Amino acid sequence: MPSSRISRRISSIAESATLAVDAKAKALKAAGRPVIGFGAGEPDFPTPGYIVDAAIEAARNPAYHRYSPAGGLPQLKQAIAEKTLRDSGYQVDASQVLVTNGGKQAVYNTFATLLDPGDEVIVPTPFWTTYPEAIRLAGGVPVEVFAGPEQGYLVTVEHLEAALTENTKVLLFVSPSNPTGAVYSPEQVAEIGAWAASKGLWVVTDEIYEHLTYDGVPFTSIAAAAPELGDKVVILNGVAKTYAMTGWRVGWMIGPADVIKAATNLQSHATSNVSNIMQIAALAAVSGPLTAVDEMKVAFDRRRQAITAGLNAIEGVECPTPKGAFYAYADVRGLLGKSFPTAAGGTVTPQTSAELAALILDEVEVAVVPGEAFGPSGYLRLSYALGDDDLAEGVRRLQEFLGKAA
Repeated sequence: MPSSRISRRISSIAESATLAVDAKAKALKAAGRPVIGFGAGEPDFPTPGYIVDAAIEAARNPAYHRYSPAGGLPQLKQAIAEKTLRDSGYQVDASQVLVTNGGKQAVYNTFATLLDPGDEVIVPTPFWTTYPEAIRLAGGVPVEVFAGPEQGYLVTVEHLEAALTENTKVLLFVSPSNPTGAVYSPEQVAEIGAWAASKGLWVVTDEIYEHLTYDGVPFTSIAAAAPELGDKVVILNGVAKTYAMTGWRVGWMIGPADVIKAATNLQSHATSNVSNIMQIAALAAVSGPLTAVDEMKVAFDRRRQAITAGLNAIEGVECPTPKGAFYAYADVRGLLGKSFPTAAGGTVTPQTSAELAALILDEVEVAVVPGEAFGPSGYLRLSYALGDDDLAEGVRRLQEFLGKAA
């Protein structure tokens, strides 16, 4: 007889920590609490008007009121192929594209398609919270390879070599990184890609932050930088971050024809086609100019510098300046084990970054994501994709509260 109401496969995965923090912050805010949310990686800008207009026009077109191909509208797949050549320097055919319900479905589809039970995936750590859960859902084994602030949160070939076993099938590669904002140099990308190719590994690379780099640091696609990978590379991407379209839920995966065909078969049973209206909006986005993201980058760059300076002004906090994405990853190990006064008149001594994050939310109503969501304890991730005023107020509260550590 079955012993549990919930399957072991599903009960073994955790809720998305970033979405959980964001949901709690929004619920408190809706209840009238002055919460500042650094949790979700969500641009505070509206989706550009021309994209919204394309969706409205599509909604009025009866042709988009019906089912469409499970793998995506042909015109969008072609546009994604052209955009990939433009931005990544990697040439693919439209048949190598699968349009998904957001980037997360692309992640899930990819690992479900590539992995058999027991296959290992090397996961540079800190990692985005969804990667290891998607790997486990597919029966795979995530193998964490940690690179801390001393290494600029960048793994090396030596790190990867030490994690390699006879069961390793995939290397996950993400640059710019969520959660650290670290960006690999072109030389580092090429070296890691060549290493993976020499070991016969697949590389799954998430390029969703490709347009968000700073200080003249270039984005480098491992698919283009390491041609020796051949047909053993899968690119994950989407419109969410570049075009402020987090709620529109359009992503994609790009890979060899057999992998895309298999993943499309999976999607045909799981969700079928992405909303046609959303696909037409995405078509307008990827086919249009990058003016909107260039404007957003000016604000993100300003906020990046402000939050880094503000966090580093707190004794016990060290925060390297991120080179990409829109996250600051603060090392707060210097605050753990110290005592903080509470509004109730007592003191609390957090031993982990999870305890510290909970204390910060309770005491000064600032929502941050603890390092446990991305790997080891001892760190906090703060998204600086929120407005300037909220950012300044949130940092002020952190400085005031964390400055009381004793």
